[in-house]
Amino acid sequence: MDEILLLLRRYVTGAWRRRWLALAVAWVICLAGWAAVMRLPPSYEVSAQVYVAADPVLTPLLHGIAIGGGIDSQVALLQRTLLSRPNIETLISKAGLLAGNNNLTANQALVKKLQDTIRIVPDTDSLFTIAYSNADPRLAYNIVQTMLSIFIERANGSNQSDIANAQHFLDGQLAYYHNKLRDLERRRAAFLTKYLQLLPGANGSVSQYDTAGTTVRSLQGQLQDAVARKQMLESELAKTPPMLVSSRASAGGGGNAALEAAEQHLAELRQRFTNAYPGVIEAEQTVRALAAQASGSGSAGLPAAQQSVPNPVYDQLKLQLIDADTAVFSLQRELKAATAERERLAALARNVPGLEAQYINLNRNYDVLRQQYQDLLVRKEAMQITTAANIDANRVQLQVVNPPQLPRIPIAPPRTLLLAAVLVVGIGGGAAFALLLTHADSSYYTLHDLREIGVPVAGSISLRAAPKVRRRLLPVLAFGAGFFLLVVAFAGMLAGVNHLAGLA
Repeated sequence: MDEILLLLRRYVTGAWRRRWLALAVAWVICLAGWAAVMRLPPSYEVSAQVYVAADPVLTPLLHGIAIGGGIDSQVALLQRTLLSRPNIETLISKAGLLAGNNNLTANQALVKKLQDTIRIVPDTDSLFTIAYSNADPRLAYNIVQTMLSIFIERANGSNQSDIANAQHFLDGQLAYYHNKLRDLERRRAAFLTKYLQLLPGANGSVSQYDTAGTTVRSLQGQLQDAVARKQMLESELAKTPPMLVSSRASAGGGGNAALEAAEQHLAELRQRFTNAYPGVIEAEQTVRALAAQASGSGSAGLPAAQQSVPNPVYDQLKLQLIDADTAVFSLQRELKAATAERERLAALARNVPGLEAQYINLNRNYDVLRQQYQDLLVRKEAMQITTAANIDANRVQLQVVNPPQLPRIPIAPPRTLLLAAVLVVGIGGGAAFALLLTHADSSYYTLHDLREIGVPVAGSISLRAAPKVRRRLLPVLAFGAGFFLLVVAFAGMLAGVNHLAGLA
């Protein structure tokens, strides 16, 4: 501990002996530093705050109706691209920064410098600040004002340009799909005209080819029924005699053989058929006619006589057989025609394999194109609503909250702080210089220094008489005066800086 105190005493004593050099070094450092600080160019900052947001009432109202509901994303994109090269070149052109210098290298350097120095600071989602600093306050103001104008133009013009591009695109797509849809409609109509008989109906009904097959099967069944009926009539006709033998009885009694035969035939028919059967109805009519004839043709007192008369049942069966032949012939003719039509359609279907698949694919393509065309029409109507909302209703709210102002006081450099720092550095530099000289000095200041080199020291001789107090204080007062002048110079510098700031 004693050694540390002795060493500290040595350095303090040595520095005090060199106090005038330390004070001179402090003065040199302070004067040079203050001159450098005062020569630093001022920096003036200009800023402007802009509020951009979607209309809080109109935007929810147009949700799902108009196109382009992401107004916030569009504004964010404008903020991010505001410092793009085209915008900066527009800024340079409007502000006249090159002043007729068309040097490409200088232009690129200026663009890069402005991109690095102009700041876009987002304060909130809808509020952001445009700021720029420069030594010329008028230039800083012009740059911020021009950037603000560019942003407003881009915010309005970009939206209109996007709408115009979208409308042009929709018109082109509508024309393309319209032509394609018309071409497909013509192909579909020609296909339906050529193969309509082989295709199912639009409401799910069967095709004419299937109907022709069903008709052939139905006619075949009807023909079989007609042939069976014809055969039955032929069998009945073979059993029925063409002539009947009738006897006329005297008044005492007798019967009508024709009537009996007709009644017997009616009974046989009723056993095989219902009363609605045409043969049964005809047989009933024959029985009634013979009964009426027998009741009105009797002669009293005459003997019975034999007489042959035509059999009406035979005649009826013969007529029915003729009708059956006609029906069979007609059905055969219809069956032949239906079979020929079915074969024609079958041959046509064989010549075009996968006809139904082609028809389904054609319809599917048509439905897809028509749906896309309808969607484009809906989008076009929505785009018209969007255009009206953006132009007529002012859908985007853009407001300059804090407009740029011409600055009077620079924001940089902080001269007061720098002047104080130079003063501290100057004082510290002078003290460090004195201590460094003391450290490099090989003189002996105390008995301890002599003993450190190994030389025996018998003692020390002090001054003969102590100096007067006035003579001892004079160096201290002189050094204090020099240091005080340094502080006064610092205060004067501060006063000058404040005076300049007040004049600004």
